[in-house]
Amino acid sequence: MIYFEDLPAGDVRESPPRTITREEMLAFARQYDPQPFHLDEEAARKTIYGGLIASGWLTVAVMMRLLWDTLLKDAVSLGSPGADEVRWLKPVRPGDTLRARFTVVEAIPSRSKPDRGVVKTLTEVRNQHGEVVMTMRGLGMFGRRGAPRDPS
Repeated sequence: MIYFEDLPAGDVRESPPRTITREEMLAFARQYDPQPFHLDEEAARKTIYGGLIASGWLTVAVMMRLLWDTLLKDAVSLGSPGADEVRWLKPVRPGDTLRARFTVVEAIPSRSKPDRGVVKTLTEVRNQHGEVVMTMRGLGMFGRRGAPRDPS
């Protein structure tokens, strides 16, 4: 298991690749973000994007899955109090392959709840060309090694 103590400032985790399909882009957009440039090829060609692009929120959801696969599935994760500064820097297109890099910026032991700590991260999502398509600053809570569990 990965505990708070295993995530010091400077720790870097690289995700496996994940290819985004046209079908999942369209399904996500129909359900959650039905803007024409996410749904309609012809309409999308007439926009500043010049073609179909994924919803930024799909990119965030894929990043979350990559975080699970890379870290959370093996960690004593206690959830997250939030995220800041989500930035979409380049469009994600059908067939793009994404990878995420999770860098620990700061690890702060909780003073009020000694069974946990908060880890601040900078996440960068890159496409198959190495271009950064999304960044996010996040917070994660992790259990401390050997600490009794506080249910609150």
